[in-house]
Amino acid sequence: MQTAARCGLIYTDHGVIETPVFMPVGTIGSVKGVYHRDLKEDIRAQIILGNTYHLYLRPGPDIIRRAGGLHKFISWDRPLLTDSGGFQVFSLAQNRKLTEEGCTFRSHIDGSLHTFTPENNVDTQRIIGADIIMALDECTPGDADHAYALRSLQLTRNWLERCIRHFDRTEPLYGYRQFFFPIVQGCVYPDLRRMAAEHAVSLNRDGYAIGGLSVGEPTEKMYEMLEVLNPVLPADKPRYLMGVGTPANILEGIARGVDMFDCVMPTRNGRNGMLFTWEGMINIRNKKWEDDYSLLDPLGTSFVDRTYTKAYLRHLFIAGEMLAAQIASEHNLAFYMDLVKQARQHIKEGDFAAWKEAAVKRLETKI
Repeated sequence: MQTAARCGLIYTDHGVIETPVFMPVGTIGSVKGVYHRDLKEDIRAQIILGNTYHLYLRPGPDIIRRAGGLHKFISWDRPLLTDSGGFQVFSLAQNRKLTEEGCTFRSHIDGSLHTFTPENNVDTQRIIGADIIMALDECTPGDADHAYALRSLQLTRNWLERCIRHFDRTEPLYGYRQFFFPIVQGCVYPDLRRMAAEHAVSLNRDGYAIGGLSVGEPTEKMYEMLEVLNPVLPADKPRYLMGVGTPANILEGIARGVDMFDCVMPTRNGRNGMLFTWEGMINIRNKKWEDDYSLLDPLGTSFVDRTYTKAYLRHLFIAGEMLAAQIASEHNLAFYMDLVKQARQHIKEGDFAAWKEAAVKRLETKI
């Protein structure tokens, strides 16, 4: 089987990122329930995310700027990436209105009215100070028809050009470089995806994000769109598949030329008692684990995998102990890090395709 999997290095002023990479989601400046110490030492995260929509609403740009940027505010000295908040505006905000000027929306917190334009969105991300920032875009639903997807794409294209003009005439605020990624939209339509990618590539940016996938479309459609984009996006620049996904999704994305991934699944599913392991998926709340004294994942490499048993973690969940969610979140994040680390190794060794096929079958098993 042919594969487009590749390894790379992304150089930022807060460190070098080895790809393929998974980025834990720290929406409001924290990876939910996980200490930075554990992110660095046990989980070994190279980069984490913040979200412009959420950070703009609270604590707000003024607080972050007075702190000296998000790195200092949250005491994180490794790379950061911010999403523009476009997806959150369109999925969380009430009474949103899209125009050529930008998007007006009501906060999901208190109903207050706000407007993102391409220009003030770039300004907000300058204040947040992430090493990698995203363009403001509209994320179309996975079942949008071609006519709607085309109209949406034109709006996203116009906003992108304005974002880039404003980015190029402004400077970072904290003395280190920021890189700008366009977001390639186009729903599930190959012609629109190609059009969006060709336009983004013509603008010659530092990397390219792929948005609007894993939003309700069939998984095979997502893979098809990645195959469409693989020959269009530059081979020497990173590709970031936004908001994806399961371990199998990540391996299939790597096989189709993707370098960067993020998803709330490891922490969200962990808080609900679902563990990802090298033997398959576990619902740790099930009674079958009540007296299973084996380690969480015998093949895992993290502190929690080497320390806690299935029976103990199940006990914590059933008892409603908050430590349960923390252990499960750390386990899942460490698993995702190990997943991409092993993918990098097998790419280098030249047997990624065969390894991936066997791994996906195991990882999708429920045990």
